[in-house]
Amino acid sequence: MKQWWILTIVLFSLQCTLPSVSHAGEVLDKVRSDGTLRCGVGGSLPTFSRLNSQGVWVGLDVDYCRAVAAAVLGDKNKVTFVPLTLQQRFAALQSGQVDMLARDTLSNLTRDASLGVISVATNFYTGAGFMVRRDAGIASTDDMSDATFCITHGNSAVGALADTMKKKGFEYKLIQLEKFQDTFQAFLSGRCDAAVAGAADLAGVQVTMAPNPSELVVLDELMSADPYSVYVARGDWEWFTIVRWVHYGLIEAEKQGILQANAQQLATASEDPTVRRMLGAQDELGKLLGLDNDWLVKVISATGNYGEIFDRHFGKGSQVNMARGQNALARDGGLMYSPPFN
Repeated sequence: MKQWWILTIVLFSLQCTLPSVSHAGEVLDKVRSDGTLRCGVGGSLPTFSRLNSQGVWVGLDVDYCRAVAAAVLGDKNKVTFVPLTLQQRFAALQSGQVDMLARDTLSNLTRDASLGVISVATNFYTGAGFMVRRDAGIASTDDMSDATFCITHGNSAVGALADTMKKKGFEYKLIQLEKFQDTFQAFLSGRCDAAVAGAADLAGVQVTMAPNPSELVVLDELMSADPYSVYVARGDWEWFTIVRWVHYGLIEAEKQGILQANAQQLATASEDPTVRRMLGAQDELGKLLGLDNDWLVKVISATGNYGEIFDRHFGKGSQVNMARGQNALARDGGLMYSPPFN
């Protein structure tokens, strides 16, 4: 009897200390059954998500959709992109119309606590800002008394603008439109003094969509600190964990020097234990997520690491040529970092 109790205690201890293989959640099962990831995007900003002139989806958010598809389906092209307005986005996710939302969407308490959705991870830092005409004589919000602002319905910057104007004691008017491209066109046509949106959004459309970019300026002044996040519906924590660690994989890959061009080679040749764990050469971390052990090799081979994605759409490889700023790795003075891969 004593030996039986000892054996029971030993087995229980092993069960508590050994990692268990993750069971697939409902969303992962559905994505695999359908053979496609339905990804909600904005569809109007070239830097985040838009069809280009060749009919190909491009943008930072698009690459996040493709990264998740590569992780769970082994193919970055197995994505069905679903364009959603600001007002449609959360209802579409909550109802199951899309499996994830990568749509330059601000994370805040109200959204996490009351909409049946949950922010997974911050994939871009910006802030609510202003675009004005260079010859308008507007250098800051101090010059905006009685101004008219163009803004998209559902944009959280409406609240930030109200707070800013109230603090200054300024009267102002709003012109609200359904889609961002309509908001931008209304500004270009002179219906308002300034367009209000995320500063990164505005910088992107200035150089990619404005007829004469030099005639416009995005003010340095920001009204808020806006962490854009990928979102999933509440309740399927296996799916939440997969999407979150795809993001962390993109970040840590940049830190470890894992690139689109060398991911497959490092998977077999690297002797660095961290890189080996990440790329599935040891410890079988992929099984804990319910994925193949080389899931991150597939991700980085498909999209590159976070730095490569940023440079492609916002940085030195793009028309925008924006500095990394807060979107740099933590080691470089930014806010991007990953928990350990162990």
